[in-house]
Amino acid sequence: NSDTFTYNGEAQSVEGFKDVIDGYAVSGLTAKATGTDFGEYTTKIEGTAKVKKGKEDVTEKVVVNVIPGKLTISRRNVTLTSASDDKVYDGHALKNETVTAEGFVKGQGATYNVTGTITNVGEKANAFTYTLNEGTKADNYNITKTEGTLKVTPVTDKVTVTITGNT
Repeated sequence: NSDTFTYNGEAQSVEGFKDVIDGYAVSGLTAKATGTDFGEYTTKIEGTAKVKKGKEDVTEKVVVNVIPGKLTISRRNVTLTSASDDKVYDGHALKNETVTAEGFVKGQGATYNVTGTITNVGEKANAFTYTLNEGTKADNYNITKTEGTLKVTPVTDKVTVTITGNT
């Protein structure tokens, strides 16, 4: 047998086999593949095939072709997103160090270094980098990184400026 699972941090397995000729029963074989991380695992088949048709043992009259199955563990999708934020210009830098992560297996994840900042009027990406935590294997994930936007808007309030000359 063959089967596909999405990575979840736990051991997955597929076992058994299918007879492909009607009226024949095959026994004496075991088939199993086990894996935890992303990849393909070939079924290990053990034992000696015994073939019956009805109640008659026809093992000596039949050629048994054994085709291994596969256990496939696919990558898990993860989305990392830095926050978006905005404010009216005040002369101070705008920063938002929040990063959300969706999709990591429990107990796995990353640490983030958010470097996005803006002081003057305009927009900038809320840039960040990440480092996977110990025990979190990059091969088990499809990681999508999305940077939020930091935006500083101009002051629109009426401003009164008084200029007094020297006397």
